[in-house]
Amino acid sequence: MMDIRWENYVWKEPRPVASAEVERLEAMWQVSLPGEFKRVVAAHQGMAPEPCLFKVGRGANVFSVLLTVTRDADRASYSILDSYNLIRSHVPSGIYPFGKTPGGEYLCFDYRDSAQQPRIVLVTVEMSVLPVANSFQELLEGLHDD
Repeated sequence: MMDIRWENYVWKEPRPVASAEVERLEAMWQVSLPGEFKRVVAAHQGMAPEPCLFKVGRGANVFSVLLTVTRDADRASYSILDSYNLIRSHVPSGIYPFGKTPGGEYLCFDYRDSAQQPRIVLVTVEMSVLPVANSFQELLEGLHDD
């Protein structure tokens, strides 16, 4: 597995997330977020992974930023909740965003098949839902450079 470096993106410095903020998100969505995601977002919300390419369909896309659990009014477009509110009426219920691509597409958890083990999907700008990985861990392990 490649080591992922997380680089500042939304803010100039890391902003760790309090576990209570993540728990509030889980309560709101009535899901149990993957442990690996909770570990990563706690330390790296609003940051960009390097390497950042992931496979989708026959091509690749870029995981440009991990959305923020902490809401910053000046950076609302990077907020998990703002992103969710933007797409929720256009996608099936059980799909929750956690990452964004440069083209404004969203990497999301897909809880439609399992409340415990969400798959990872990409929600396109046309609001199509495309499969990406079987788990958050698999997504991270699959990140690569060209």
